[in-house]
Amino acid sequence: MIIQSERISLKHLLSIEALTDQEVMGLIRRGREFKRGAKWTPEKDQYFATNLFFENSTRTHKSFDVAEKKLGIEVIEFDAGHSSVQKGETLYDTVLTMSALGVDVAVIRHGDEAYYDELIESKTIQCAIVNGGDGSGQHPSQCLLDLMTIHEEFGSFEGLKVAIVGDITHSRVAKSNMQMLKRLGAEVFFSGPAEWYDESFEVYGHYLPLDELVETVDVMMMLRVQHERHADGEDTGFTKEGYHQQYGLTVERAAKMKKGAIIMHPAPVNRDVELADSLVEGLQSRIVQQMTNGVYVRMAILEAILAGRA
Repeated sequence: MIIQSERISLKHLLSIEALTDQEVMGLIRRGREFKRGAKWTPEKDQYFATNLFFENSTRTHKSFDVAEKKLGIEVIEFDAGHSSVQKGETLYDTVLTMSALGVDVAVIRHGDEAYYDELIESKTIQCAIVNGGDGSGQHPSQCLLDLMTIHEEFGSFEGLKVAIVGDITHSRVAKSNMQMLKRLGAEVFFSGPAEWYDESFEVYGHYLPLDELVETVDVMMMLRVQHERHADGEDTGFTKEGYHQQYGLTVERAAKMKKGAIIMHPAPVNRDVELADSLVEGLQSRIVQQMTNGVYVRMAILEAILAGRA
């Protein structure tokens, strides 16, 4: 028997800090219900969604595709490379068009941080906006699937020790996760190259050398090096082998992790860079589970968004 949690209603999903703790936990619980087979009862016969991805994506894009189709939402296909974007159409006008066509939800990934501000301020655009990632800003749905994965594993966040390791400055995943993990009671630590770390993160946790962290934390959250967001010359001296030995989770480091500790990564994983190849699908890894959970938590997000519209 599936006991359904109290329904969450959202107008948009733009950033993780805009959600209350109750909303976050409600979305996690609802995602877990969907994973156990719960069904959605829509308010009307037909809903339309479109996934507007202006940056490359596999997991987030296709995860929303699957989530929408599982819920019975009609997906309006969009390919930026074969759209009027190539004629100079702005993001605003693309979303305006989709809204005018009757689309209910637009899931958007864009290179500009806070691209959504002008969209939600518009009096003409009526569709809900779900942020699928904005530059180096936020990635709320990834944060929620990460939280769902941790909650499945440990049942709570209070007192957990979580390490976020790697290219933190350029990672929207890291910024979303550090905020919410601290709010929910976890103890957050950081590690990785000092040049890709900012002192502003100290309000959420503390920086420590990786070899000091690996034996004590419950969750090792590894991050991809975001070369595409680096300024010219920022990667000078970078080598895969050098990074792996200095800042990566090697087989030797993983062997020192405490019993019950898990490895996470938002993916795509650069194998043998931030994470040893043999660890990606190893017993400690929850990376595949994260991808699976992404579908269910995004179903919860879409349900909440459409409830907000109703």
